[in-house]
Order: sequence, then C-alpha cells, then structure tokens
Amino acid sequence: MILRGTFFSGKLEIETNITFVAPDNFSGQPYKVVYLLHGICGRSGDWVDYTLLPNYSKEYHAIFVMPEVARSFYSDMKYGLNYFSYITEELPLMCNSIFKISAKKEDIAIIGASMGGYGALKCTLSKPEQYGFCGAFSSPCLMLKESLEYCEGAKRFKELFGEALFKDFQAVFGENIEWDPREDVIELAKETKDKTTKPKLYITCGTEDFFYGDNKRYFATLQSLGYDPVFEDWQGNHDWTFFNEALRRALKHFIEKEK
Repeated sequence: MILRGTFFSGKLEIETNITFVAPDNFSGQPYKVVYLLHGICGRSGDWVDYTLLPNYSKEYHAIFVMPEVARSFYSDMKYGLNYFSYITEELPLMCNSIFKISAKKEDIAIIGASMGGYGALKCTLSKPEQYGFCGAFSSPCLMLKESLEYCEGAKRFKELFGEALFKDFQAVFGENIEWDPREDVIELAKETKDKTTKPKLYITCGTEDFFYGDNKRYFATLQSLGYDPVFEDWQGNHDWTFFNEALRRALKHFIEKEK
C-alpha cells in the first residue's frame, strides 16, 4: 500500500507533503516504523520513486514514513521553519494516531541518504531514547566544526560551496554561519556516549563518493567514543543506485524478514 498526501503541520505552520508505504496484509500486531529522510534536492516521494522500497516493504511488518523538509538540513532553522521539531515531535504523534505502531524503542528506525543521512544521525543522537536504529548513507556535514572553521564562517563559504548552499547554511545557522553544537553530530555523539543503551548505528558510503573519507573518519570517531557502529562500503557513488542497495542492507540489519 502506497499513500501520498498532505496535512497541516502545527510545527511548520504550513501544509506539507508526506508519503507512506504500509503492508497490504493487516495483522493485529503493532507495526515497526521506519522514518525515511530525503536528500537536499529531494521530496517525500523519492524513496518510493527511485528505490525498490515498495518491493522491500512486502518482506517486513513495518510502516515506512517519508516526510518532506525542503533544504533545511533537518534543523529548527534560524531563518525558516522548525523541521527538527516537526520530524522528532509532531511527525511521530501524527503517525501513531493513524497507524498501530509499536511503542518499543527497538521497533523505531530513522534512515536517510545524503542530507537525510546527516538528519537521521542528528535526530538519533539528539534523542537517543526515541530511536532504536539509525541508518546514515553518504552523509555530509559529519566534520561540521572543522568545515566551518575552514570556511571562517560565512567569509569563504560561498566561493567554496556555491551560492545555493551558502544561502541554505545562512538559513540554518544564521547570517554569519556560526557553528552550533546542537547541529554537530560529533558533539551530539559525545553527549550521548555515556547513555546506558545506545541506538544501533549503521553507516555506509560508496568508495567513489566525495563524502567517503568523512564517513570513514566519522565511523572511527564513533568507535573511539565507545559506540559499536556497523560500517559497510562497496563500489558506488552518490546516487540512487547506491542508496537503493544501502536501504536493502540497512533493513536487513534492522528487521528480520517476515516468515
């Protein structure tokens, strides 16, 4: 079952798009839930349109939820909308009101590609009590503080990354693009490292991807902080061919196939 529609978000104060993939068979048992986050140029329908998610979903007793967040980097923006609060607070409440979803943390996953991978890590490490599994594919902004220091905030950002991303970062971080530890997935991991139960982290990146080095470094950083993440790499680039395979592998780590 594929459902596409809109609803009015109180957190965003706008009508926003959303896509669901749900099992065709209805058992009496609560469903696991997977929040799937899109990349910077994406929308809520990307995972349905560009991957084999409709086929994968038939193997699992789970609801797949795909919100839409524009180019917000899944943040409560300085100049923009409160997308982080929407994803982590309002969206779960809305989904629980529609579907019979398990309340167990181990039955809740958040997975994303590119900007969505960064968003998945940020949501999970900000609220580790909420998510049992995080899948992050080809994630940017993993070395955020280092990158912003190299750019000297807004001073050199536009010449290094272009005007569109420059405006995105000003909207998220403010006019001078100042580092914020609440947006930094290394700082968030440091804050969460002493939690009794940490979420399961699955990180992957293609060996030809321009973010490959940062993803390997981030994996090593998590290990040094006492996490036990899974890291997988194989030949691939920053595209839907790679993300499709990454999704298939991540789901195998999160959910056993239905018998």
